[in-house]
Amino acid sequence: MVDVKKVFVIGAGQMGAGIAQVAATAGYKVKLNDLSDELVTKGLKGIEKILEKNVTKGRMSADEKQQILNNLTASTTLQDASDADVVIEAAVENMSIKTKIFKELDNICPDVTILATNTSSLPITELAATTKRPEKVVGMHFMNPVPVMKLVEIIRGLATTDETYNVVKEMSEKMDKTPVEVNDAPGFVSNRVLCPMINEAIYTVYEGIATPEAVDQVMKLGMNHPMGPLALADLIGLDTVLYIMEVLHQGFGDSKYRPCPLLRNYVAAGWLGRKSGRGFYNYQ
Repeated sequence: MVDVKKVFVIGAGQMGAGIAQVAATAGYKVKLNDLSDELVTKGLKGIEKILEKNVTKGRMSADEKQQILNNLTASTTLQDASDADVVIEAAVENMSIKTKIFKELDNICPDVTILATNTSSLPITELAATTKRPEKVVGMHFMNPVPVMKLVEIIRGLATTDETYNVVKEMSEKMDKTPVEVNDAPGFVSNRVLCPMINEAIYTVYEGIATPEAVDQVMKLGMNHPMGPLALADLIGLDTVLYIMEVLHQGFGDSKYRPCPLLRNYVAAGWLGRKSGRGFYNYQ
C-alpha cells in the first residue's frame, strides 16, 4: 500500500484551501496549486487567518500553527505533482476542465500516485477512463467548510481497487474525517438526497405555498435541521444547486429531478445567494 507523505492539491479556492489545511494539519507535506501566484497566495493567506484565529482562541499553540504552515508550499504548475503520493483535485466543477487536468496528471505523476477528485456530482468512472490508471482514480468529496465538516464521501469508480479505497480511507481518518463509502452514481449520496430536497423547497415558494422564511422555519423547527434548505441553497450557491440538479436530471432521465423554473430564473438574474449578495435572502 502507498505510504502517503506528499499531497498535491489542485485549486486554492475555498474547498482546495480547506483540503490543503486539513492535510497539512495531519502532517502531510502539501503543495497547493492554482493557475496564478495571486490565487495560491490568497488561498494560503486564508489558511493562515483561520489558524491564527485558532491560536487566539487557544485551540492550538503558535508552534503548531507554524508547523502546519511549514507543511504548505505554493505551486502554479502541474509539473510539481511529479513526486506526489496522492493528488486531490478541487478545480472548477466542469467535466472538460477536470478531464484535461487528469490527462496531464496521468503523464506527470508516477504510476503509484492516486488521483482523487473532490467533485460533488461528476462521474468518477468517466473521469478515470481518461487516464491509464483507472484503478487509482477515486472520488474524495469533502463538505464545506472543510476544516469543520466531518464527512468525506469516498466514491469508487467502476475500476477503483480496494487498495486505492483503503489508502484514501486511512488518509481521511488521519485528517480527522469520517469516510463513508459510496459507489459511483449521479450526485453520489449527499447531493442526490440534498439537492432534490432544496429543489422541492424552491417549488413550494414558486407555487406560492409559503415564503422562504416559512419554509426554512418548518424544516428547522419541525425537522431539526440546523439551517433551512433555502438559506443552505444561498450558502452553497444557487448556480451550483442548479448544476447538480441538471446532472441528476440528465444522469437519471427522471422528471423528479427537473430543476424548478424559479431556480433557473434566479440564476439567470445573477441572484446566486450569499456570494452575489442576493438569493432567496438579501445579503447586501
